[in-house]
Amino acid sequence: MISATANNIFKQVIDDYHQFDQIDQPINNPYDKESLEHLLYMKCWIDTAQWHMEDVVRNPDIDPREGLYWKRRIDRQNQERTDTVEFIDSYYLQKFKDVSSLADAKINTESPAWAIDRLSILALKIYHMEQETLRSDVSNSHLQSCTEKLNILLEQRKDLSQSIDELLADIEAGRKYMKVYKQMKMYNDPNLNPVLYGSQK
Repeated sequence: MISATANNIFKQVIDDYHQFDQIDQPINNPYDKESLEHLLYMKCWIDTAQWHMEDVVRNPDIDPREGLYWKRRIDRQNQERTDTVEFIDSYYLQKFKDVSSLADAKINTESPAWAIDRLSILALKIYHMEQETLRSDVSNSHLQSCTEKLNILLEQRKDLSQSIDELLADIEAGRKYMKVYKQMKMYNDPNLNPVLYGSQK
């Protein structure tokens, strides 16, 4: 099942990142470049670095110029995240290209890769919430609250994992079919963002 593979890789990525806990630590992807596992590792590494960028930029005492620097890095990182999701969907489009959909096949509300994207973010939420339950400098009520939240996140991962596996099984059997829409993000495109193309005149 892909969810088990993805969850294991996401845990591996998060553990690898936190050996250094540095946003600019170079990625050391151990998987073959042509494999789905390589894409999953890269996807979660991008998410993990962006998670920590988001932490930095939310510092209420941050210098505005530094805040702008991180905002622009987050924008670039988010574009890389989107591109990688689309690479994962391309993998599945190729994998299922010869599947004949049944006459009553239905489309899903999201593609397999965007569901996997949520699973990657969920892995980060679980890791960081678990860290909160291990703190010794907080109240018992904080620990209890975080433990309750962690349990909900773990249940959510179980449900989402099952849904992803069922979606892929349905696509493979022709009960559902893939229809992927590119995200077409406009804010990073100098031809589509009026602030950017307006500055070129």
